Amino acid sequence: MHTDHHPAPRIVSVRPIPVPTTGRDPGLAVRVTAPVTDERLPVIVFSHGNAWSMDGYQPLVDRWADAGFVVVQPTHLDSRRHGIGFDDPRFGTIWRIRIADLHAVVDHLDDILAQARAAGLRAGVDHDRIAAVGHSWGGQTVGALLGARVLDADGRPGEDFSHPAVRAGALLAATGTGDSLTPFAVEHLPFMRPDYSTMTTPALVVAGDNDRSAMSTRGPDWFTDAYHLSPAPKSLLTVTDGEHTLGGVAGEKVAETTDEDPARVALVADAVSAYLLDALGLDGTAWKALGERAATGDGTYRVTGR
Repeated sequence: MHTDHHPAPRIVSVRPIPVPTTGRDPGLAVRVTAPVTDERLPVIVFSHGNAWSMDGYQPLVDRWADAGFVVVQPTHLDSRRHGIGFDDPRFGTIWRIRIADLHAVVDHLDDILAQARAAGLRAGVDHDRIAAVGHSWGGQTVGALLGARVLDADGRPGEDFSHPAVRAGALLAATGTGDSLTPFAVEHLPFMRPDYSTMTTPALVVAGDNDRSAMSTRGPDWFTDAYHLSPAPKSLLTVTDGEHTLGGVAGEKVAETTDEDPARVALVADAVSAYLLDALGLDGTAWKALGERAATGDGTYRVTGR
């Protein structure tokens, strides 16, 4: 977890690195960010929110690299740079391609890191300590790798997309259940019906208590479904006054941010890295300290677990 008592390590970022896929047009590419070290490090595979790309979320990524992670960021097909909107016939399958993107990244980590090292990155990968993190639509995408499924129109769970190499995860502002979707969401986003009852992998769910989605008829509690409806072990970080971008996690001064607060972004970033270091069996100190501060601090966040 980042502190101000020690100088931050130098960070190297390499992009774009192609990743093998089958039948994906355009092809898949990623950015890799890591501290300057020769050590084998734990990995965060990060799934961006709708319309973003490998070039967003630097406030999160840099702090995770600072905390000792290799961070791999794919650009999904819904990125603005691909121009695929709701009315594009390809849009209906993007949710599946997103999941396939993450599988491809995990399955080709050695090749990805080899290309990154050829371009100046030195760190190696600890294959026993791979985590996945996603924001918004990326949260639902990551949930699939942790064991969540998608319900069809009749309420039947779809196929299992979990990945055995992913040992822990974090879902930031992730979609709730589909029984409270608005008519627009029902029509255009039928895949927004996650079933969290099979999401067995340990995970941190991060939700803002002022996050109100235009896609749901419920309030901010919609974004806590992944915590309440999935099997333990799970933890929930509730960010006081946090809205959908949780202070601006995608970047500074971006148009989508409605609650700009760099301290809030730092809290989210550091909570995720602290949780994952603990869940991956590396160091539980920072996660324990964060929980203790929640009990005695200034009320900017709450931590619950089960």
